[in-house]
Amino acid sequence: MARVLEKGLVHVYMGDGKGKTTSALGLVLRMTGAGGKSAVVQFMKGWPYSEIETLALLPGVTVVQTGRPDYLRPETLTTADFDEATRGMDAAREFLRSGWYDLVVLDEINVALSFGLIAPKDVVAILEGKAVGTEVVLTGRNPPDEILRLADLITDMREVRHPYGKGLLARKGVDC
Repeated sequence: MARVLEKGLVHVYMGDGKGKTTSALGLVLRMTGAGGKSAVVQFMKGWPYSEIETLALLPGVTVVQTGRPDYLRPETLTTADFDEATRGMDAAREFLRSGWYDLVVLDEINVALSFGLIAPKDVVAILEGKAVGTEVVLTGRNPPDEILRLADLITDMREVRHPYGKGLLARKGVDC
């Protein structure tokens, strides 16, 4: 199998600003255009977000959504949330180790980490065991130091202004 990348790097897209998932999915689009294969594991996103249908149309893109279709808070976690996070980790491990994918996006994994749904040591282990030519992107707020130490690229997206502050909820096609 021809690889697009000789060496895959680790990206972290973090911060309070909007655009972490959008940026990561932009890389999926770019990798598809370069003839590469991508996998996306969405943690804590059981809702049918608009990007899912489009990603399914792209050749060589595999998507696994995990989580309940509810907004989660740390104080409302259930056994099902832990089971879904484990399912996401199993998929991530397989995708990263296989050598089949040029790019693997672990969307909102940093939030799953900060909520305690998965342990930092387990994420570090799958990152250290990834295939050499596989690029990986971890998105979400509040990544632990263990993840930041492994990153080759860190982008901190800072919110300057957001319509939510004026009461405008998420809009289909733009925010969800």
